[in-house]
Amino acid sequence: IKKQQQDVLGFLEANKIEFEEKDIAANEENRKWMRENVPEDSRPASGNPLPPRLFNDSRYLGDYDAFFEARENNAVYAFLGLTAPPGSKEAEALAKQQA
Repeated sequence: IKKQQQDVLGFLEANKIEFEEKDIAANEENRKWMRENVPEDSRPASGNPLPPRLFNDSRYLGDYDAFFEARENNAVYAFLGLTAPPGSKEAEALAKQQA
């Protein structure tokens, strides 16, 4: 879990994407919020959803696997609900698709 969290945080920081990290280990309110806001179909069959989980405000985006897949496909900005910056691989890929 720690490695996945560091991977997500490192990507966001390297790309200067603003984010708010919520610690669910030390804050019961954050833990409760996450559990309540992960959709039923994205929860594990048993137990509670484990971090990292990504949200855009209160809109659930996905877990680490979904983030990793988006990153591999140069679609992280779309995954995060953001506009890809000009000159990024994602913006170039979108421009090619629209041409």
